[in-house]
Amino acid sequence: MLKRILVIVALALSQPAPADSHAPWGSAKVLDIQYAKQKVVYDTAVDSVEALTSVLNRASYLSVINGADPFDNKIVIVLHGDEIPFFAIKNYAKYKDLMDRAQSLTVGGIIEFRMCRIAAKGHGFEPKDIHGFVSMVPMGDAEIVRLQQEGYAYMR
Repeated sequence: MLKRILVIVALALSQPAPADSHAPWGSAKVLDIQYAKQKVVYDTAVDSVEALTSVLNRASYLSVINGADPFDNKIVIVLHGDEIPFFAIKNYAKYKDLMDRAQSLTVGGIIEFRMCRIAAKGHGFEPKDIHGFVSMVPMGDAEIVRLQQEGYAYMR
Protein backbone atom coordinates (compact mmCIF):
# COMPACT_ATOMS: atom_id res chain seq x y z
CA MET A 1 0.00 0.00 0.00
CA LEU A 2 2.81 2.40 0.88
CA LYS A 3 4.52 1.54 -2.41
CA ARG A 4 1.34 2.41 -4.33
CA ILE A 5 1.01 5.76 -2.53
CA LEU A 6 4.64 6.60 -3.32
CA VAL A 7 4.08 5.83 -7.02
CA ILE A 8 0.99 8.07 -7.11
CA VAL A 9 2.83 10.90 -5.34
CA ALA A 10 5.80 10.53 -7.70
CA LEU A 11 3.52 10.69 -10.75
CA ALA A 12 1.69 13.71 -9.38
CA LEU A 13 4.95 15.54 -8.67
CA SER A 14 6.30 14.78 -12.16
CA GLN A 15 3.45 16.63 -13.84
CA PRO A 16 4.22 20.30 -14.54
CA ALA A 17 2.03 22.72 -12.65
CA PRO A 18 -0.22 24.72 -14.98
CA ALA A 19 0.72 28.37 -15.25
CA ASP A 20 -2.88 29.47 -15.67
CA SER A 21 -6.03 27.82 -14.39
CA HIS A 22 -7.68 28.63 -17.75
CA ALA A 23 -4.93 26.77 -19.61
CA PRO A 24 -4.48 23.52 -17.70
CA TRP A 25 -2.49 21.94 -20.57
CA GLY A 26 -0.33 24.96 -21.31
CA SER A 27 -0.03 26.38 -24.83
CA ALA A 28 0.17 24.69 -28.20
CA LYS A 29 3.52 23.64 -29.65
CA VAL A 30 4.56 25.18 -32.93
CA LEU A 31 5.82 22.66 -35.49
CA ASP A 32 8.15 24.08 -38.11
CA ILE A 33 7.02 22.20 -41.21
CA GLN A 34 7.93 23.12 -44.77
CA TYR A 35 5.29 22.31 -47.39
CA ALA A 36 5.98 21.85 -51.09
CA LYS A 37 4.97 19.97 -54.20
CA GLN A 38 1.31 19.53 -53.33
CA LYS A 39 -1.55 18.90 -55.72
CA VAL A 40 -4.95 19.58 -54.18
CA VAL A 41 -8.55 19.47 -55.35
CA TYR A 42 -11.16 21.43 -53.40
CA ASP A 43 -14.65 19.91 -53.53
CA THR A 44 -16.68 23.11 -53.41
CA ALA A 45 -20.43 23.21 -52.94
CA VAL A 46 -21.24 26.25 -50.82
CA ASP A 47 -24.22 28.56 -50.58
CA SER A 48 -22.84 31.90 -49.39
CA VAL A 49 -20.30 34.53 -50.33
CA GLU A 50 -18.66 34.01 -46.94
CA ALA A 51 -18.26 30.27 -47.48
CA LEU A 52 -16.78 30.74 -50.95
CA THR A 53 -14.49 33.47 -49.61
CA SER A 54 -13.25 30.96 -47.04
CA VAL A 55 -12.44 28.44 -49.79
CA LEU A 56 -10.60 31.13 -51.77
CA ASN A 57 -8.64 32.19 -48.68
CA ARG A 58 -7.64 28.61 -47.87
CA ALA A 59 -6.59 27.86 -51.45
CA SER A 60 -4.64 31.10 -51.68
CA TYR A 61 -2.83 30.48 -48.41
CA LEU A 62 -2.05 26.90 -49.41
CA SER A 63 -0.51 28.21 -52.61
CA VAL A 64 1.64 30.68 -50.66
CA ILE A 65 2.94 28.18 -48.09
CA ASN A 66 3.81 25.80 -50.92
CA GLY A 67 6.06 28.42 -52.48
CA ALA A 68 3.63 29.49 -55.22
CA ASP A 69 5.54 27.42 -57.78
CA PRO A 70 3.36 26.58 -60.82
CA PHE A 71 5.63 23.66 -61.75
CA ASP A 72 5.40 21.90 -58.39
CA ASN A 73 2.00 22.95 -57.05
CA LYS A 74 -1.50 22.79 -58.43
CA ILE A 75 -4.82 23.65 -56.82
CA VAL A 76 -8.10 22.93 -58.58
CA ILE A 77 -11.33 24.28 -57.14
CA VAL A 78 -14.24 22.22 -58.46
CA LEU A 79 -17.52 24.14 -58.35
CA HIS A 80 -20.74 22.14 -58.30
CA GLY A 81 -23.10 23.75 -55.80
CA ASP A 82 -25.04 26.89 -55.05
CA GLU A 83 -21.93 29.04 -55.59
CA ILE A 84 -22.37 28.64 -59.36
CA PRO A 85 -24.53 31.79 -59.78
CA PHE A 86 -21.67 33.87 -58.31
CA PHE A 87 -19.66 33.00 -61.44
CA ALA A 88 -22.38 34.00 -63.91
CA ILE A 89 -21.49 36.93 -66.14
CA LYS A 90 -24.93 38.47 -65.60
CA ASN A 91 -24.25 38.58 -61.82
CA TYR A 92 -20.86 40.28 -62.10
CA ALA A 93 -22.03 43.62 -60.70
CA LYS A 94 -23.53 41.90 -57.65
CA TYR A 95 -20.44 39.74 -56.95
CA LYS A 96 -17.74 41.97 -58.46
CA ASP A 97 -15.32 41.89 -55.51
CA LEU A 98 -15.66 38.13 -55.11
CA MET A 99 -15.16 37.46 -58.82
CA ASP A 100 -12.24 39.89 -59.10
CA ARG A 101 -10.58 38.01 -56.23
CA ALA A 102 -11.33 34.58 -57.74
CA GLN A 103 -9.96 35.61 -61.15
CA SER A 104 -6.83 37.12 -59.57
CA LEU A 105 -6.02 33.76 -57.97
CA THR A 106 -5.79 32.15 -61.42
CA VAL A 107 -3.15 34.56 -62.74
CA GLY A 108 -0.09 32.62 -61.52
CA GLY A 109 -1.26 29.34 -63.03
CA ILE A 110 -1.39 27.50 -59.71
CA ILE A 111 -5.09 27.85 -58.87
CA GLU A 112 -7.80 27.08 -61.38
CA PHE A 113 -11.57 26.79 -61.31
CA ARG A 114 -13.50 23.95 -62.92
CA MET A 115 -17.28 23.97 -62.93
CA CYS A 116 -19.65 21.05 -63.27
CA ARG A 117 -21.59 21.54 -66.50
CA ILE A 118 -24.52 19.50 -65.18
CA ALA A 119 -24.77 21.64 -62.03
CA ALA A 120 -24.42 24.83 -64.07
CA LYS A 121 -27.23 23.68 -66.34
CA GLY A 122 -29.32 22.94 -63.24
CA HIS A 123 -28.86 26.58 -62.25
CA GLY A 124 -29.86 27.68 -65.75
CA PHE A 125 -26.36 28.48 -67.06
CA GLU A 126 -24.46 27.40 -70.15
CA PRO A 127 -20.69 27.81 -70.62
CA LYS A 128 -21.26 31.10 -72.46
CA ASP A 129 -22.91 32.48 -69.30
CA ILE A 130 -19.91 31.86 -67.02
CA HIS A 131 -16.75 34.00 -66.61
CA GLY A 132 -13.88 33.05 -68.89
CA PHE A 133 -11.42 32.15 -66.12
CA VAL A 134 -13.59 29.09 -65.31
CA SER A 135 -13.34 25.82 -67.25
CA MET A 136 -16.37 23.58 -67.65
CA VAL A 137 -16.10 19.84 -67.00
CA PRO A 138 -18.82 17.30 -67.79
CA MET A 139 -19.40 16.36 -64.14
CA GLY A 140 -17.93 17.78 -60.92
CA ASP A 141 -17.90 14.49 -58.99
CA ALA A 142 -16.22 12.64 -61.85
CA GLU A 143 -13.61 15.41 -62.13
CA ILE A 144 -12.83 15.17 -58.41
CA VAL A 145 -12.39 11.40 -58.72
CA ARG A 146 -10.21 11.79 -61.83
CA LEU A 147 -7.96 14.32 -60.10
CA GLN A 148 -7.61 12.06 -57.06
CA GLN A 149 -6.56 9.23 -59.38
CA GLU A 150 -3.87 11.61 -60.69
CA GLY A 151 -2.52 12.11 -57.17
CA TYR A 152 -4.46 15.18 -56.05
CA ALA A 153 -5.29 15.33 -52.34
CA TYR A 154 -8.96 15.84 -51.55
CA MET A 155 -10.08 18.90 -49.59
CA ARG A 156 -13.62 19.87 -48.71
